[in-house]
Amino acid sequence: QVQLVESGGGLVQPGGSLRLSCTASGFTFRNYAMTWYRQAPGKERELVAGISSAGRTNYADSVKGRFTISRTNVKNTVYLQMNSLKPEDTAVYYCNAVINVVDYWGKGTLVTVSS
Repeated sequence: QVQLVESGGGLVQPGGSLRLSCTASGFTFRNYAMTWYRQAPGKERELVAGISSAGRTNYADSVKGRFTISRTNVKNTVYLQMNSLKPEDTAVYYCNAVINVVDYWGKGTLVTVSS
């Protein structure tokens, strides 16, 4: 079955960096786009960044220039490099794949940006 497992979250000071990872299994990873979402307390889940199977990327305006999404197909892993973190980046970050019109989600990893 499809599984998505996020890791790399934690507590970081404003201006700091973190790299999130999402390791996938149960499907042919290289054939599918992958997306990072986040959900802050009391807010709706929002798209952060996506990467197509061909490596094309897109970003939310709020993270452009600070976050970078990438993928390593040999490791079935998608990454989110987050730099210049702000308190408003605090959220649970989720990995997503849409396979045969079905949404799959990981359990999420918490990122807290605070001094």
